[in-house]
Amino acid sequence: MLAHRLAPWLARRGIHYGWVMIAITFMTALSTAAAMGMPGVLIAPLRQEFGWDTTDISGPLALRLLLYGLMGPFAAALIYRYGVVRVVAVAVSIIVTGMALASQMTELWQLWATWGVMLGFATGMTALVLGATVASRWFTARRGLVLGLLTAANATGQLLFLPLAAWLAEHLGWRYALMPAALSCLLALLLMVLFAVDHPATLGLAPYGETKVTPPPRPTQGAVRTSFSTLREASRSRVFWALFITFFICGGSTNGLVQTHFIPLCMDMGMLQVQAAGVLALMGAFDFAGTIFSGWLSDRFDNRWLLFWYYGLRGLSLLYLPYSGFTLVGLTTFAVFYGLDWVATVPPTVRLAAQGFGRERAAVVFGWVFTAHQLGAATAAFGGGLARDTLGSYLPAFLAAGLACAVAAVVILIIPRPQPRPVLVAAE
Repeated sequence: MLAHRLAPWLARRGIHYGWVMIAITFMTALSTAAAMGMPGVLIAPLRQEFGWDTTDISGPLALRLLLYGLMGPFAAALIYRYGVVRVVAVAVSIIVTGMALASQMTELWQLWATWGVMLGFATGMTALVLGATVASRWFTARRGLVLGLLTAANATGQLLFLPLAAWLAEHLGWRYALMPAALSCLLALLLMVLFAVDHPATLGLAPYGETKVTPPPRPTQGAVRTSFSTLREASRSRVFWALFITFFICGGSTNGLVQTHFIPLCMDMGMLQVQAAGVLALMGAFDFAGTIFSGWLSDRFDNRWLLFWYYGLRGLSLLYLPYSGFTLVGLTTFAVFYGLDWVATVPPTVRLAAQGFGRERAAVVFGWVFTAHQLGAATAAFGGGLARDTLGSYLPAFLAAGLACAVAAVVILIIPRPQPRPVLVAAE
């Protein structure tokens, strides 16, 4: 294993191997999220080529979001039992296979099978739960910052590839638009197999910020039983339900609605697909900065109040969108404020889960909370398409999402104020 050679070389230079794990996980999250986000540029080409309406296409896309979330708690338990490397390698292989098969589809059921089932299942194994698990295992100090980086990779990957994909779809066809994300996934798979390690103790290391090497925990029960037993215990707490409800709204107001339907909305308003994808990419750029900054803030301030402001400001930006005029200035303003808040909610949510349920159970608890996120996303993905077909406009769905964010801002404050804990100093 190359990690056993690389780790001592880095240690002699004062670099903890946890940073290598973060780089590999960052690349994996970026690539698999790009695969997840591709349908945003495919709705219009699929309608054009096959004659499917928006509701037809939104169905499998909603299923992909639902499975993406439902796999969260089981992904955390599977990683706990079988290790990061095995689980991620299998998942990324399924993603690449699913994209290859999707490029050859000619029937609607094939969209359900490839993008709905295969990519929904596999991307759920490499979603935010993977980042939360790696950050919790490898970092004690600077964990919030690390979570911010990995969360930013996940959200930015869903947006960063879209301008190139939109250009390829417009000039070469939608099948060519899948290639950049597929190639990026193959690179991530190679890095994961060659350099990734399941636990710092495997290399004789303590987590960053600690000095004691702790052996990897041994699972005492199966992945499914671990997931459901953790849910049973966590569901007795109001902390869990506050996080569950607010993350449902988070998913409905981000990748379920904006990621899936923003480009078709802009096209309805007279914009070109490439221009609309560029606005989404701009959101991704500001999201990258905003989420990392959110991770930094979550190490220093009350995470409940951070979430209060994040949901409140996101709601205001969504309520502003219909009045932006869909001009360059109006959409740029929306992209900046909405983008800064795209997934800034994740680092505070993960930290509240860890504070409420402990490090070992935090990843599985967050997996269930993330399921709520994707239930909200699936609801918004299907509901947005339904609103477009029945009401003739996406705008009612965007206004409803803005109002829901205001509700989330209030709900999050039912979580009790966490007790202060001693601050750990990072090892140099």
